[in-house]
Amino acid sequence: MREYLKFYIDGKWVDPTTPKTVEVINPATEAVSGTISLGSAADVDKAVAAARRAFATWGETSVKDRLDILQAIQSEYAKRSDELGDAVVEEMGAPVSLGRGFHVGLGAGHLQTAIEVLKEFQFEQQRGATLIRYEPIGVCGLITPWNWPMNQTCVKIFPALASGCTMILKPPQLAPYSAQILAEIIHDAGTPAGVFNMIQGQGSVIGNALSTHQDVDMISFTGSEPVGVQIQKDAADTVKRVGLELGGKSAWIVLDDADMANNVAGATGGMMGNSGQTCSAGSRLLVPASRLEEAIKASADACNAVSVGDPNGNFAMGPVVSKSQFNIIQDYIQKGLDEGAQLIAGGLGRPEGLDKGWYVKPTVFVTNNDTVIAREEIFGPVLVVIPYNDVDDAIRIANDSNFGLGGYVSGSDADECRRVARKMRTGAIWINGGFDFHAPFGGYKRSGNGREWGEYGFHEYLEIKSIIG
Repeated sequence: MREYLKFYIDGKWVDPTTPKTVEVINPATEAVSGTISLGSAADVDKAVAAARRAFATWGETSVKDRLDILQAIQSEYAKRSDELGDAVVEEMGAPVSLGRGFHVGLGAGHLQTAIEVLKEFQFEQQRGATLIRYEPIGVCGLITPWNWPMNQTCVKIFPALASGCTMILKPPQLAPYSAQILAEIIHDAGTPAGVFNMIQGQGSVIGNALSTHQDVDMISFTGSEPVGVQIQKDAADTVKRVGLELGGKSAWIVLDDADMANNVAGATGGMMGNSGQTCSAGSRLLVPASRLEEAIKASADACNAVSVGDPNGNFAMGPVVSKSQFNIIQDYIQKGLDEGAQLIAGGLGRPEGLDKGWYVKPTVFVTNNDTVIAREEIFGPVLVVIPYNDVDDAIRIANDSNFGLGGYVSGSDADECRRVARKMRTGAIWINGGFDFHAPFGGYKRSGNGREWGEYGFHEYLEIKSIIG
């Protein structure tokens, strides 16, 4: 049983201003796995004051000073990587191979990338008689989600640290354990007091306090569109910068070639990873209408092959994060049935033999782009297959969405894949499984604004100053 009742403020573990706790539920067992404290606006005031004091010196540190801290964090992170992975398994139900693997690996990758970028970043550039300086924006509020807790936390913390900012982290209430361990890692690495602070609690309380605080210069938020809209409104009165990475309904275009069936199978399996709880997941699978039956078989077979069970066992997919999320997904599956979408795999209820835990059947529908299940983000292992007439039709369907976070193109002709990708109105597009920690990530349209990952992630935390003459 975990018990995390203190917050990390000004280099110390401190009690909340007003004691208030909440139980954390293991989604695989529905049992209580631990207790955390819930913070208040008064705790935010203390953390912001500490971050403001620390910024006076941290913002003036050299690149070497910041590199030394980041590398010390890297050493501590490596020592505790399995512990971080086990926390992810317990808090959100990720299979142990995924928790100790890609979840923790993403955090390590963002840390290494921040180190690489910092070594080469030009904080001053002379352009004629004008000196352009990139300076840290100041005190940052970082609000992170539960679905990829290490990825979404580390992609904010380490570029902010490297840029010379100080910060207050508000981790997700549903997945608080890994952030607590990460705070211990940052402390043990010798990070100066006040540079990094962490308060657990409710987004409606801590997020609001950070977004409206006059001494917070920037908010970086990853989460749902409605909450992102509210944060922008809350931040408007103090004219602070707001970076948002919001929802998605990403299209995965499979081109009509000899690899079509294999690519459909791969896209289907990919969608089910992390129980479908990925904002950039390829949840709309676009396939050639002339080969629809072949695509249906490939997708259904791949979906039915996804094993679901105990995260600590040898299964590909664990539960979704909570009872609430389970119910939302069940409602969407029912909507698909009510709309007349063709169910080709999965469906309502838990998988057979799993009577406890928030397990969802990997599910695939065949439908058109006008249905609710094709237009709204479900955030679960529910894929919609949509037929297209030709490539231009596929591009039209892909772009017919309020969202624009991710996209995918699969095909044997790399030039054709890139041609299609150029026409897709979305922030990041992966061709045939490509991956790059230095590639900027962020959304068009209602998927947000700003960019994270690599050098582009640094710019979120920097102001630009012109010194003229």
